[in-house]
Amino acid sequence: MTPTTASNTHDPSSQANITAFRTRHIALDIALDFARKVVHGTATIDLARLDANAQTVELDTRELTIASVKLNGVAELAFVTGDAHAVFGSKLTITLLAEHATLQDFKLVIAYETSATSSACQWLAPEQTAGKQHPYFFTQCQAIHARSLLPCQDAPGMKAPYSGKVTVAKGLVALMSALPTGDAVSADGQSTTFSFDQPNPIPSYLIAIAAGHLVSVEVGPRSRVWSEPETVQAGAFEFAETEQQLATAEDLLGPYVWGRYDVLLLPPSFPYGGMENPNITFVTPTLLAGDRSLADVVAHEIAHSWTGNLVTSRTWEHFWLNEGFTVYVERKIVGRMRTEQHRHFSAIIGWKALRDSIDNYPADSLLTALVPSLDGVDPDDAFSSVPYEKGFNLLFYLETLLGGPEPMERYLKAHCTQFAFKAVTTAEWKDFFLSFFAEEAKRGVFDAVDWNAWFYTPGMPKPEPKFDQTLAERSAALAARWTQADASSNYAGFSVDDIADFASPQRVVFLEKLLLENPLSEQTLDKMDATYDFTASRNSEIRFRWQSLCLRASYTKIFPHVVDFVTSQGRMKFVRPLYRALFNCDKAGDLAVTTFQKHRHIYHNICASMVAKDLKQ
Repeated sequence: MTPTTASNTHDPSSQANITAFRTRHIALDIALDFARKVVHGTATIDLARLDANAQTVELDTRELTIASVKLNGVAELAFVTGDAHAVFGSKLTITLLAEHATLQDFKLVIAYETSATSSACQWLAPEQTAGKQHPYFFTQCQAIHARSLLPCQDAPGMKAPYSGKVTVAKGLVALMSALPTGDAVSADGQSTTFSFDQPNPIPSYLIAIAAGHLVSVEVGPRSRVWSEPETVQAGAFEFAETEQQLATAEDLLGPYVWGRYDVLLLPPSFPYGGMENPNITFVTPTLLAGDRSLADVVAHEIAHSWTGNLVTSRTWEHFWLNEGFTVYVERKIVGRMRTEQHRHFSAIIGWKALRDSIDNYPADSLLTALVPSLDGVDPDDAFSSVPYEKGFNLLFYLETLLGGPEPMERYLKAHCTQFAFKAVTTAEWKDFFLSFFAEEAKRGVFDAVDWNAWFYTPGMPKPEPKFDQTLAERSAALAARWTQADASSNYAGFSVDDIADFASPQRVVFLEKLLLENPLSEQTLDKMDATYDFTASRNSEIRFRWQSLCLRASYTKIFPHVVDFVTSQGRMKFVRPLYRALFNCDKAGDLAVTTFQKHRHIYHNICASMVAKDLKQ
């Protein structure tokens, strides 16, 4: 398939000359060296000329050692790696020979090696895995970490197919964000090379690799769950609804173009809930609640197969086009598989997450705008609930103006058809949206929309949405009872039956309602835990809210449980706010710092870097 991308747009997060050349294909042939913690091999980049006068190819790198560059695998080319920028890495400048000036298409074969501190890579020792016998490796390239895995045009607007060969030691299995095409054991039997092909154009941040002692279980006609043997059955149970979620998404958005949809259950240090790598979503083990109550994260990653992977934001400034649309579709899937009330209930939780994210930034921070300016800014610093939930709420607002879900569902299919395999900006989306609803626009349906405010104004969006509160009412009523009990120290009438039939999201909302009130007393927290046993919950979302509620009150009994939680997994959604809350607790600031310093090595580089900033380390 021919890659389609608008390549003539500046990307503030890339140092590559994307207006001069466009990547048409990438072929990786690499080996994983666990002893040295490096990836080494070649990246063959097929380029098309856009600028007739360009005589140098400039690529993004970070901490890569370049051994050689050959044009079409033959002619040695001169190259220089520039000084390292603290955020964007080092620009690799490759000088073409005079006789290459008229070449319109050519390949650069780049021999290279990563550093042991590559920000994209995490190397786990056997003792950090479930089985304790084999090492483990995985990558996380979003947002701009692909450049620390391979030299590339590391910009989301540059989409291209890729292929890969990954050589690993005997006993390990390698996976990529592509379709497997075979494997071959070395002549000495000490290593295996796994081959892959991704025929669809994808941005560099979706290139992904994992390797470990991996096995799989079928959970549907086109899906497997992969994990270590010790956890694969738990994952297969938790994600058993994958095919139903896929089919629901197809009904909403059109055909699934990627072939297989597998899920890799990673070790605990994975920094996100999930990562939508094509063909194999990476997910955190914090989703293993034992009751499938957190499987909506997989619905989110499935939705990304259309919104994010098929249709991609051109730069990280337009990231909401990936995440806002995906949250909107995720909740559509939830609404269809359960009820419309569940869709609204999820949106209520999201509104609280948005408020918390915005409160975390300085007042009027431009990073809380839906379309922030990222000139000189690390996209990881802009990562928050804002593009997810502010983006969702814009789409939900438009849905209400259109009179309900049906018109927006018609638009979703048209959106995925119009922008399939392309990269898009907010302005391009708006133009197409208004052209799709041209008759409605003529009738003034969108006259009330302050587009500039939605896109560029920091802070909470306006107007505040009106969600169906049916499923939230009992949570709110119970929270109000506890608030009154806290004021009066009268705890009569509470029992475990209060929440016996609450779904886990209702328990989450109950705790979130209390987080909006003044801190509870130690006596009240004692009574609540004795009644509901929240401290012992296996559900990570409940555990996180309960610990947050306790830390607001500097409830010292929770401190060791917080330390246990933040050191048993590395999901930034939980780790960062809990470290911040512990750091801000009376007499617990040193505990937060010493805990992080002692356990920093267990976290992915992305997570460790962000927590260090949070704790001013």
